[in-house]
Amino acid sequence: MTELVLYEQIDAVAVISLNRPQRLNAMNQAMLDELNQAASQAEQDKTVRAVVLTGTGTAFSSGFDLKAQAENTPHGIAEWRPVLRRNFDACMSFWHLAKPTVAAVHGPALAGACELAMACDITIADETGIFGEPELRFGAGIVVMLLPWMVGPKRAKEIILLGLDNISAREAKEMGLINRVVPKGEDLKTALSIAKRLSRIDPPLLTQTKQALNNSYSIMGMEKALESALETDTQIEGEGMPTKAKFLQIARDQGLREAITWRDSLTKED
Repeated sequence: MTELVLYEQIDAVAVISLNRPQRLNAMNQAMLDELNQAASQAEQDKTVRAVVLTGTGTAFSSGFDLKAQAENTPHGIAEWRPVLRRNFDACMSFWHLAKPTVAAVHGPALAGACELAMACDITIADETGIFGEPELRFGAGIVVMLLPWMVGPKRAKEIILLGLDNISAREAKEMGLINRVVPKGEDLKTALSIAKRLSRIDPPLLTQTKQALNNSYSIMGMEKALESALETDTQIEGEGMPTKAKFLQIARDQGLREAITWRDSLTKED
């Protein structure tokens, strides 16, 4: 691992940390490659029985790196497809990991990072946690359409179609997006405690039971639905939305902060 993703083992628990604190752990393609490598390392290490995923600094993650997109924007479906597949696979690796995964969230967990936190088996957030899916507000699609499977269609449509990005940890818990809310600064400690409890359960029992739980969703069609949504997002990004083009142009010319200010001016409440 390089410094973009940190990996350490505490007893039988692997702790994977997104590590771009100066960018609120925005996930660029290099970080996503390392995240996949870290998940694979935890999967293959027989001494690891549970995994905790967190972020360094003041954020879990602000989502996929829009500044990097502005600097090197893919064009057309052929260029977007491998990018979005990498984003999708990095998030879903924590859903498919044979060992239990626990997310420890503080600060923003937005867009792709919200999806990453949902892909973990158990999600803990401290009181500073903020969740949301703002993609439609800047002309982008949803890479991993997990939200309706977590919170139901009404909540999912409200969050995604309005691009809400200010869902507090307590609201997220009430709607079933996360499991627990803990005091500020206690998210990692709590996640580690849960992971250590999980690590004491017989590994074959834990692995097979997690697979049975995941299979329940597969039988209901979740994986097929997620792949379909990914293809929809590939078509959206490949075609290119006018709002996204304008957003990225402002980001290139004036910086990401100005682009976000412009985005928010378009979608502010009446």
